Amino acid sequence: YFIGLSVSVIGSWMQSTAMSWLVYRLTGSAMLLGVIAFLAQVPSLVLTPLAGVLLDRIEKRRVIMWTQVLAMAQAAVLATLVLTGVIATWHLVVLSLALGMVHAIDAPARQSFVVHLVGRKDLLGNAIALNSTMFNAARLVGPFVAGILVASVGEGICFLINAVSYVAAITSLGMMPAGLGKPTGPRKHFLHELHEGFAAAFSFMPLRTLIMHVAFISLVGMSYNVLAPIFAREVLHGDARTFGCLTAGVGCGALCAALFLASRRTAVGLSSVVAVATGLLGVSLVVFSQSRVFALSLGAMVVAGFGALATLASCNTLVQTIVDDRK
Repeated sequence: YFIGLSVSVIGSWMQSTAMSWLVYRLTGSAMLLGVIAFLAQVPSLVLTPLAGVLLDRIEKRRVIMWTQVLAMAQAAVLATLVLTGVIATWHLVVLSLALGMVHAIDAPARQSFVVHLVGRKDLLGNAIALNSTMFNAARLVGPFVAGILVASVGEGICFLINAVSYVAAITSLGMMPAGLGKPTGPRKHFLHELHEGFAAAFSFMPLRTLIMHVAFISLVGMSYNVLAPIFAREVLHGDARTFGCLTAGVGCGALCAALFLASRRTAVGLSSVVAVATGLLGVSLVVFSQSRVFALSLGAMVVAGFGALATLASCNTLVQTIVDDRK
């Protein structure tokens, strides 16, 4: 699972980097960068709570296999449109929305699947950190390679490589025993469990605080990903390689944070990590916003990557530690 998903996530980061650059190259519009990023994320706001209840009723391994197949199809269509030269802005809008809908189901399935793979609560924090290590190692490699490829041969090759990379994830999931991640025990009515989930999230103060903290950081702190192509070209006067390096810098910092969290033995003290990491994220974004020098901007992105990942992964670990597996 770890190896198969690593290959797939490298491809996903290549596509994400190439997609942002393609949108900005075709339109030159900061607004459209925001719109397409919004469309890729908004399905999660609507569908993920419903998916969370649904996933408690079906085998998660099979769900993840199907989401990988659908994401592969999306990447193949995108590659075909770009390589044949018929790509238009409305294609990007529709395909971003489609991928967002797939991710709205895939993300909660994969996060909860980790619990089934590990099987022990005391190792869950290390497993989540290991999962983050894989994700951010890919975030270090994928954008850097994508920047080179986009600058030399164009975005279409990145989309094609991403489509092929899903074969590794699908194969690894197919090698697992059938029934892994299968729900156990009786279930209540769908709407009752949906209400139960919201009630548990917002009535229990520590859980509510963690969720609101992640929501706030995501709202005001994570938008630098969307604006990075503008900073690369307009502020730092670079090209796709510059954009790829900035994104890889975020991955480098995030990888360091993931390794730091993986080295911890327990979840004790993670609340302090969240506080310090959030502060680092804020300071680094202030520096990045004012920098006009590539080296300083890259350094700020490394620190931002560390702060963002340490915050989000720590909150994820705390949530999965304090919440009953049934929820």
